[in-house]
Formats: sequence, C-alpha cells, structure tokens
Amino acid sequence: MSLLESLGLSTPVIQAGMGGGVAGAELAGAVSAAGGLGTVGLSDPQRFAADLRRAVTLAGGRPVAANLLVPFVRRAHIDACIAAGAALVVFHDGAPTRWIGALRAARIPVLCTAGDAEQTRRALAAGADGLVAQGVEAGGHLVADRPLKVTLPEVLEAAGGAPVLAAGGVAAAHDVRALLAAGAEGAVAGTRFLLTEESGAHPAYKRKVLEAQRTVRTMLFGMGWPLAHRVIPNALTERWCARNELGPPPVRALNRITAPLGRLLPVGAQGTLLAMQRPAIPLYTPALPLAGMDPATVERAALYAGETIHRINDIVPAAEALARLAP
Repeated sequence: MSLLESLGLSTPVIQAGMGGGVAGAELAGAVSAAGGLGTVGLSDPQRFAADLRRAVTLAGGRPVAANLLVPFVRRAHIDACIAAGAALVVFHDGAPTRWIGALRAARIPVLCTAGDAEQTRRALAAGADGLVAQGVEAGGHLVADRPLKVTLPEVLEAAGGAPVLAAGGVAAAHDVRALLAAGAEGAVAGTRFLLTEESGAHPAYKRKVLEAQRTVRTMLFGMGWPLAHRVIPNALTERWCARNELGPPPVRALNRITAPLGRLLPVGAQGTLLAMQRPAIPLYTPALPLAGMDPATVERAALYAGETIHRINDIVPAAEALARLAP
C-alpha cells in the first residue's frame, strides 16, 4: 500500500502548503474534505496551531498535512502538528534531524522537498520517510534548478523505493496522470490552489496572477531567506531585475548576510516589515500580500506563482480545483 493510499485519499493530489497565510484552515480543510490532501502552510506558531486545528475540523475526519519551512521552524510548530494530529508533515529547504525524529516518534510520516539526488540522500539519512521531488518550474521557493522531468527520475532513483511526490507544473488532470506514470505516488499543486476562493492571498494578487504573461526566477525577496524563488512581475521586479532576473549582486549579498538575523525574527514580523518596504530601497522580505492588507502591497511584495500561470484562467472553489486535477 502506498503512502497516499494509507491516508485514504480518493484523489492523489496534494495542495501545496503555501506559507504566510495563503494555505490556511479554509483552503486546507476544503481540499481534504473533497478527497485530496490539504496542507496548512507555515505562519507564526499561534496562528499555525489554530489553522491546523480548524483545518482538521473542516476536513471532517479526512487527513490534513502541514508544510514547514525549515529556516523558520520553531518547537511550537512541531508541537502543534503533534497536538492536532497532522497526517503528514513536509519540510521544505532542509532536513532537520531533530524535528523529523520528534514527528516520527509521534507516528507522523515526514517528507522532505528535494531537487536532486544529493538532497534526497540527505533527507533519507536524516530520517525522512519520503520525498517531494520539485522542479524549477514550481512557484515559490526553489530547492531545484532543473525541470521536474529531470529531477523526478533522479530523486526516484536516489530514493531507493521510498515514496516520492512530484511538484512543479501541475495544472490539469493530464499533468497528474503523467507524473503517476513516471513513478510519483502523487502530485503537488500550488498555483492552481492559490487561485481558489478559499486561498488567503489578496484578491489583487490573484488577479495579477491571472493577468501575468511570465514568471521570474529571482532572489530579490530574500532578506532573511536567500533562496531562489519564482514570482510574477510587479513594480519591484521591473525596477530591480531588468538586467538580471536574480536581482542586483549587492542585494543578493546583503540577503545572504542577513539570513541568520531573519531566522531569529518571529515569523509574524515579516508582515510588519512588508508594510515598510519601498521601491527605492531593495530590502525585501519573503512576505506576500494577504486578504485584508492594503492593495498597494501587491506592487511591493513577492507574488509567488509557478509556470502554470499560462494554463490557469479562473478562480474556483478548492473542491472544483481538485476535481479538475483528478486523474
């Protein structure tokens, strides 16, 4: 029996755990209730715990997962996963042995995102039960620098039979079928679920994704987390990434220097810093615009989205998005 079969999913599709408040209780709960695997994204520990508990309630007895961004994980996040009974936890951008051990001791399966064979081996050595193979076409923060058609076979081979999910470029049922045929146990979709009614993204953010003609792989929004990320263009990328999509070298260097400081700040502090960001000063956090924020933030914040923007043209209920992905 596969990992996803053991969770009782009716559709082998996982909603990506988009952080910062996009993948909150409403989105994760709706996806799980419809038969997929909804995933609560990282936020400050108090909100994260509340979202996870509510998502489990909304799911009506179906499994709910959690996604943890390794640079920002606190013990309180691990405790919340255990207390709420998360069915699965995914670690992104690292494989923390201590946290993996704590979750596995609580009988919670753990996956780690990987973009190559070496990352796969490190995750398994740290105790992970399986992997999420990521392709560079995915939206958000990237551990991969090659397309999924390259990274998936490499991760599968290095995994040695451990379960592997696949993320990047998932927008329709035929994408899911192709990934299953290639050996993945399930498909992870982000942008498709970003563009749902239950997503916590700001409405203006969603509209810009629908209108976008291209994405940008950059490091511009890297203060405190200097990892490459895929976004759609806005005023900040047009100003600072015209010569080099990754952003000006001095900005990237400063982001690397500030990484330790960023990891010491409370997760919720990034939203406060977002309100202070200005086009003329290229000090930009990974924070994104959420519903209820000033609409102007969409031009001075990271607008994460994957290359599937060209194949998604509407905002629908999460259950409908899941139905369209069913293989």
